[in-house]
Amino acid sequence: MANATVRVRFCPSPTGNPHVGLVRTALFNWAYARHTGGTMVFRIEDTDAARDSEESYQQLLDSMRWLGLDWDEGPEIGGPHAPYRQSQRMDLYKDVADKLLAGGYAYPCYCTTEELDVRREAARAAGKPSGYDGQCRSLSAEQKAAYEAEGRTSIVRFRMPDEPITFTDLVRGELTFTPENVPDFGIVRANGAPLYTLVNPVDDALMEITHVLRGEDLLSSTPRQIALYKALIELGVAKEIPVFGHLPYVMGEGNKKLSKRDPQASLNLYRERGFLPEGLLNYLSLLGWSFSADQDVFSVAELIEKFDVADVNANPARFDLKKAEAINADHIRRLDVKAFAEACTPWLKAPHANWAPEGFDQAAWEAIAPHAQTRLQVLSDITANVDFLFRKEPVEDEASWTKAMKGDPAALLTTARAKLADADWTSPEALKNAVLAAGEEHGLKLGKAQAPVRVAVTGRTVGLPLFESLEILGKDRSLARIDAALAKLTA
Repeated sequence: MANATVRVRFCPSPTGNPHVGLVRTALFNWAYARHTGGTMVFRIEDTDAARDSEESYQQLLDSMRWLGLDWDEGPEIGGPHAPYRQSQRMDLYKDVADKLLAGGYAYPCYCTTEELDVRREAARAAGKPSGYDGQCRSLSAEQKAAYEAEGRTSIVRFRMPDEPITFTDLVRGELTFTPENVPDFGIVRANGAPLYTLVNPVDDALMEITHVLRGEDLLSSTPRQIALYKALIELGVAKEIPVFGHLPYVMGEGNKKLSKRDPQASLNLYRERGFLPEGLLNYLSLLGWSFSADQDVFSVAELIEKFDVADVNANPARFDLKKAEAINADHIRRLDVKAFAEACTPWLKAPHANWAPEGFDQAAWEAIAPHAQTRLQVLSDITANVDFLFRKEPVEDEASWTKAMKGDPAALLTTARAKLADADWTSPEALKNAVLAAGEEHGLKLGKAQAPVRVAVTGRTVGLPLFESLEILGKDRSLARIDAALAKLTA
């Protein structure tokens, strides 16, 4: 059911490579916006000059485009709430901070880091909450002047209400936070730079975000944001408090939260390996949500039609690389052959290709593509599967050679070569029967008989259907490779 009032946002920081957990958050926001007919706002949180980079910013935009996660407002598109990069919105944050101070919702805090550490340690020793103790909450003008005369600087702290904060999370239901567990918090540094705790909810307010769908790791900050929202509404900055939904952790190996340092966390890894955007999005959508009890593979259009954040599971979701690959393989098989052939193109060229550019044969590629499509899990697998077609000689793989050339391979290959020489090379079935007959003469079943032939011709023990491969490679080249293998065996 369309609901044009839904406004969600995706607001990453441009630091490092995009993380699959971050992509899952973007996907759920995007799918919910598209499902409801709402608006997807893409915002860049780039206020940390020490960590943010233009390269990471461009990577974020490129990744979103590659995945097909388009946005309705944001960088390079604009919108009614521009600019959409926090580094360009500093005057807005200063104005709101000044209003919070003037209205008594915030106050200057002159406590030093050392003083805070001592008091926190004492609170812990006494078995009390170790958050900020409100030391500067009610300073008089004289006390403030005295601190400033000492040369102390101050941060700005938000004054939390002395009452529980309760809200209904779209994923986790009703939650309550008591005052002792949510102390006053900083919103502006001593140098005047606004903190995440201010800029994030202020941007959500000014951009009229209705639904905040974000990671579970940010749940503890929600009561602070709700209190800040109430103040912003009273100041006329915000119109309403958004609905929150906290998405489950994505877990990696050993049931630990998947971190940026985990190799399998990088989005670039999946793109470089040849995951299809549709396959990766399909899998990531299953990290905390399910399409149905008996269907794991579905299109992006089906995802949009079915997705509702209310159906997200609160339990942690484990990233399973094998399942991700299996789902991607299903999406590869769903492509029409022409689209599959085009999708493989990057892996048929340098630097992936291990053959000379002039060795590539477009007709041979188009002939083998339908057979390759059913065998791949990721597109990068294509290179090793078809290189025998485009190299002058098959790849030298001693492990495969040793594995396949057991018993009396020379005798078998001699018989197989003779029968293949007389076979019909326009019929894969005829080529199969030739190798089968050779195997029977030597007391071998087809599987054992074809192994030396496969390694002689392709260089590998596993690969695409052998007899279709022989037909496409051609009689002369195939027999020449068997001759070369026999020469090596009898040398």
